[in-house]
Amino acid sequence: MTRRHDGVDRDAGRPATPAAAALAAAASLAPPDPVPSVSYRSLGRTLILGPAAEVLPAAHELSSALRVTALIIDGGRAPDEGSEGFAVHRGRRVQAQGYLGNFAVRWEQGGSAAPAVRSHGGTFDLILDLGEAPLFTMPQPPQGYFAPSKEPGSLAIAFEELRDAVGEFDKPRYFAYDGSICAHSRSKLKGCSLCIEICSTQAVSADGDRVKVDPHLCMGCGGCATVCPSGAMAYAFPKVDYQGERIKAMLDAFHSAGGSNACILVHDEAGAQLIADLQSEEGRLPQRLIPLPVHHIASVGLDVALGAIVLGANQFRVLSAGAGPGTYRVAVSRELGFGQALLEALGYGLGHFGLIEAKESGLGRTLSSLEPAGRCPPPAAFRLFDRKRTTLWFAIDHLAAHAPVAKESVPMPQGAPFGAIEVNRKTCTLCMACVGACPENAIVDGRDRPQLRFIEANCVQCGLCRQACPEDAISLLPRVSLSAAAKQEIVLNEDAPFRCVRCGKEFATTRMIDNMVDRLAGHSMFASPEALRRIRMCADCRVIDMLDRRGEVSILDLKR
Repeated sequence: MTRRHDGVDRDAGRPATPAAAALAAAASLAPPDPVPSVSYRSLGRTLILGPAAEVLPAAHELSSALRVTALIIDGGRAPDEGSEGFAVHRGRRVQAQGYLGNFAVRWEQGGSAAPAVRSHGGTFDLILDLGEAPLFTMPQPPQGYFAPSKEPGSLAIAFEELRDAVGEFDKPRYFAYDGSICAHSRSKLKGCSLCIEICSTQAVSADGDRVKVDPHLCMGCGGCATVCPSGAMAYAFPKVDYQGERIKAMLDAFHSAGGSNACILVHDEAGAQLIADLQSEEGRLPQRLIPLPVHHIASVGLDVALGAIVLGANQFRVLSAGAGPGTYRVAVSRELGFGQALLEALGYGLGHFGLIEAKESGLGRTLSSLEPAGRCPPPAAFRLFDRKRTTLWFAIDHLAAHAPVAKESVPMPQGAPFGAIEVNRKTCTLCMACVGACPENAIVDGRDRPQLRFIEANCVQCGLCRQACPEDAISLLPRVSLSAAAKQEIVLNEDAPFRCVRCGKEFATTRMIDNMVDRLAGHSMFASPEALRRIRMCADCRVIDMLDRRGEVSILDLKR
């Protein structure tokens, strides 16, 4: 009997190891539902810019296949118009925006010695940037933009890719966005901007109280969904419920085949190559490792990581092959750190989560030296959900129910998407500005009572309530509350209702009216007892009382 490196017993027709059984179970699942696509159309209109010595040879090379425009920006003399068989311009201060098939480029016509400056520009499908300073400085420039390095062969590769970038192209729409629960902003108060900050393509930008995503710029990293505290930004390639189904199927098969201490190893395409190289050199991975391929490692958030642990994994590791901006690795490590802090506080021990930053050398030793984590809960029966907060709370409740150390609440690191707010009852006037600012319905009013109520499970610690409070009475308290009260309304502050001194109708709180009287008592407009008394009246009675005048001297009396 022989065994293949893929871990399958060919003679018996069944997986030979628990890890192979897990992979076979994942392969047997139906593919995820297709996602909408984003289309590009390129006619080959190509702008080549940079010094004349580089631009003109490149333009000659590509002009037979593409509609080339050359832009010389080194201040040298440009050839006569039309003499080269393609359009040639000389300019400076070039600006560009857009993507494949839709680049808008502007520049100042003429060199630095030109007597007059004229703005010029056009629309292009492709850009070949041979200048010293790139037009696009984001970590991942848009598709259709090529800025080859000075390394040998880089320009030739760019030429081939440019020639192939003519026609119609589609890519997945990687994200889904629900603006109704976005915590970005309220009434020009800034809340959460994590998705904008992490996006390496500048596809995400502010849009009033919400954000907007340009799907043509999005490269599908999923970092925006990972850092989003509310789940307003969600990853769709694939969705979390499909990832959960895949993880659960793999873990069930792994355990049924006799495996223990399963370690889910998340990797992207670059990581897959490292794993394949390692298998070819050493024969197989450690038997408890289950590779989980994803489009991009930045798409793996706390909901998937915690979900894997409660579905039966002992460990959850993310393999970074070193490609891409470091902000992605920082974000993933931060999310995994939130999960580890929770597990440690509940008595599950160390080592459940981690990021492996590895290149070819040393990866085998790193994976082989992984020791199983501490305790884990029994596998849960539920599935993972596309709603991020729903998945998180199902996982947290399961962890709390089986925790070796029972706790009412667990303090969390700053920036965690869970927590409470503390309200200074002495300064809070129950103005309810915080209620209007809260995007998650975590802070609500008392309906028919002057009360400020709070649902902790809904709070994402965005800080909008704190910014909206005119009395600076609110502070944030990052934590995970594990009591039943976390999902119920609790009263943070309340006051006796104040009744109008004229008609008896309730219209404000006692503290609010007392504060107004104290602040306005010395004002010239409220010098008389009658004027000060109007502060204690409802809006209707205040108008009636002013018309009655009650013996006050008015400007009308002075004219008689």
